[in-house]
Amino acid sequence: MHKVNRYSDILDRLHAEGNFRVIPSELSAGRRVTDLSSNDYLGLGANPEIQAEFFADASNRLIPMTSSASRLLSGRQREYDELESLLTSLYGRPCLLFNSGYHANTGIMQAMADPKTLIVADKLVHASIIDGITLSKAPFTRFRHNDFNHLERILDKEAASHDRVLIVTESVYSMDGDRTDIERLVDLKRHYPNAMLYVDEAHAFGVEGPGGLGLCKGSGLIEEIDVIVGTFGKACASMGAFCCVSPLMRDYLINRARSFIFSTSLPPMTVAWTRYMIETFLPMDSERDRLRSLGEKLYAHLQAVAPSTAITPSHIQPLIVGSAEKAVSLSQGLLAEGFKVLPIRTPTVPPGTERLRFSLSSAIDPAEIDRLGLILSKLMN
Repeated sequence: MHKVNRYSDILDRLHAEGNFRVIPSELSAGRRVTDLSSNDYLGLGANPEIQAEFFADASNRLIPMTSSASRLLSGRQREYDELESLLTSLYGRPCLLFNSGYHANTGIMQAMADPKTLIVADKLVHASIIDGITLSKAPFTRFRHNDFNHLERILDKEAASHDRVLIVTESVYSMDGDRTDIERLVDLKRHYPNAMLYVDEAHAFGVEGPGGLGLCKGSGLIEEIDVIVGTFGKACASMGAFCCVSPLMRDYLINRARSFIFSTSLPPMTVAWTRYMIETFLPMDSERDRLRSLGEKLYAHLQAVAPSTAITPSHIQPLIVGSAEKAVSLSQGLLAEGFKVLPIRTPTVPPGTERLRFSLSSAIDPAEIDRLGLILSKLMN
């Protein structure tokens, strides 16, 4: 019983701290709810017409629903090759598919780094990157969020004593919606011959840059970024991920990334759908402009209720309330008014920064953002 009681004690503590998690049920209960927790940034996932158009092509209805094997064992490669070819043509560099952003970050990190590699990661990189670092068994340190002077001091002190240095960042941060400085990072990398740059574009892919291809593509410095990771489960309204790398690195990851080698690959149907969705969102500049406009409107309302919080006008914005209990209470209050905004608590964010994370979609009516602002002002007072 003692072994079981240990888990029970942990769950009791999580309850007491307000950090106990459950899978949310359908929250709308038959009524209209504006979803501000989804990562469906372009509204593609909520658009049934697009799915109907995809299946209107009879050949798409015949694509297998399962791969039944890892990519290295699968006899069917057509859908994977077509998607990777599309991505390669868009980025001008080889791409490799992974089953999810988590699989990509854990697998690539584990493969690229070893005890002779120093990993220097932004303090707020995603948990999947941290788990990949742990799997790599490489020494690592973290620089203060978007503090590139701090990063430079670390590199000055540590870079020369390691075979390689891997600088790791996100382009758009998942909990705050702020951006990294690609140009500054590339400039720093140039000063250290053994440095490599790794950028996770999970929350930029589909939204930022030319055709929604991300901040790295938009920077014009893509050739100097060693690894770019993008995911399909957010703005792309599908499932899976990819990395954009050199030809040599692509071959290396096929042979050394354990999450690629030992996982049954994505269903061919899903891969074909992803290619269709990328072709769909590439010309959607008006939706991206609309999303930016919604972000500016939300920013004005959040600044009014939390003027001391640093917020970036973005498709992701936080309202930091400082405790799990407050976050849960405010989330419940908003749900009663027709807004789904789920609380974000420790360990997803550091203690004391518990928050509501507002995640926008270009499909949202701007009037709903104004209504949200009025309700927030009442609930926060």
